[in-house]
Amino acid sequence: MTVAISLTDLRKTYPRTWASPPFEALKGISLAVEEGEVFGFIGPNGAGKSTAIRILTGVMFPSAGSATLFGVDVARPEARRGLGYVPENPSLPDYLTPLEILSMGLALHDRKPANPGAHCLRWLERFGLADVGNKVVRGFSKGMAQRTALAHAMAVEPRLLVLDEPLSGLDPIGRRDVIDILSEYRQQGGTIFLTSHVLHDVERLADRFGLIHKGELRAVRAPGELVGGEEKVLVRSQGQTAIPGMIAESGGRWVIEVTRTNLWPTLRALDAADHVLIEIKPALSLETAFLHVVKGD
Repeated sequence: MTVAISLTDLRKTYPRTWASPPFEALKGISLAVEEGEVFGFIGPNGAGKSTAIRILTGVMFPSAGSATLFGVDVARPEARRGLGYVPENPSLPDYLTPLEILSMGLALHDRKPANPGAHCLRWLERFGLADVGNKVVRGFSKGMAQRTALAHAMAVEPRLLVLDEPLSGLDPIGRRDVIDILSEYRQQGGTIFLTSHVLHDVERLADRFGLIHKGELRAVRAPGELVGGEEKVLVRSQGQTAIPGMIAESGGRWVIEVTRTNLWPTLRALDAADHVLIEIKPALSLETAFLHVVKGD
């Protein structure tokens, strides 16, 4: 397999200021992401996720170590050919329209589809922006700006997507639509490296997760390995009488968290108590993952 992203003993130290000592944002991270893989880079705010992204995209240089994209050092401009990048807070030229922004992206990446206008419009439609394609982005909401940046990244037909909190600012429908588009991109062989501090947003997509904490890569695991064999699920139901262990919510609803091995006995007990099942979903959270992986902090 081709290695899409390679980080070797990557370090970044921000220099001392008059008010604070030097800050080591990355402390020797080593990681390989294969072509066609979706890798979720997760951790709390300030863990070092965005610093790693800035190095990957050539915005800043590491203090030590190396980073390559498809074998090319990130310091070289050719490393970014075929790279689609969306920062956490996209800074779009507010005097341009989404259609102009996507067209500019095609030109910068030397992409020449048969009908550039139709190509860009198709991506705007995918992200629900066709109606505002010819309106300047000045005054766009954060969600609209985020969708414009995502459409721009996808329109260049990248072989690698680097996404820093890509679902930030999106409403629930927008989040679902973006996840569906990224899932389709993945199925077509695309590679995705995305950061998030909310694990639930990306667990449907990622083949593996890297947990970063205080500048250190604490673990790299598949989703099912994050919390081991005792992964829990949340069960929500409605009924008159709760079964043992349930917590009351409003409107006669109840919720309980159980291990997967106890799910079926719980469902049988709810059925015997004449409960109506509302939902079953993974109880896996970033906090839970860190309790299992990050010890002593």
